[in-house]
Amino acid sequence: MRKEIRISGFGGQGIVLAGVVLGRAAAVYEGYNAVQTQSYGPEARGGASRSDVIVSDEKVMYPYVRRPDFLVTMSQEAYEKYVGSVPEDGLVVYDSTLVEPSRDDVEHVGVPATELAEEELGLRIVANMVILGALRELTGIVSFDSLRKAVEDSVPPGTEDVNVRALKLGAREVRE
Repeated sequence: MRKEIRISGFGGQGIVLAGVVLGRAAAVYEGYNAVQTQSYGPEARGGASRSDVIVSDEKVMYPYVRRPDFLVTMSQEAYEKYVGSVPEDGLVVYDSTLVEPSRDDVEHVGVPATELAEEELGLRIVANMVILGALRELTGIVSFDSLRKAVEDSVPPGTEDVNVRALKLGAREVRE
């Protein structure tokens, strides 16, 4: 098993944190081999941001995502930049609050992550965890328990509860 995941958006959305959490869940709590790399523009907020994660049951010899099995995108600019690299059997999970998909030969699942984070949790900043919970529910890449533990290990102290609630919200959204 080898899965390549690209999480993309703009600075300030927690894109890198989402990749770190996913990689940690896979490596520390699931026992897979996992690597996480990141790229972002020089701007603190608003610039392009990308976090790539590879999860495998074998050694990962090349740590960069070439053709993502799963693309998570939280901005229109990121969608346009990366959707072309998704193979026809891939999956695009996008924040439908901010992204309008244009490619029709690959499966898309829209999750209003930013809207849900604002309206149900009162914090736009946890939209990254909403969409990560949705990705987990759709793909089963790691167990929910592993993802929860990785969130609790990775987020700032005092924010664990709202981030776990955001994961649950994303999972619930795609189940319903």
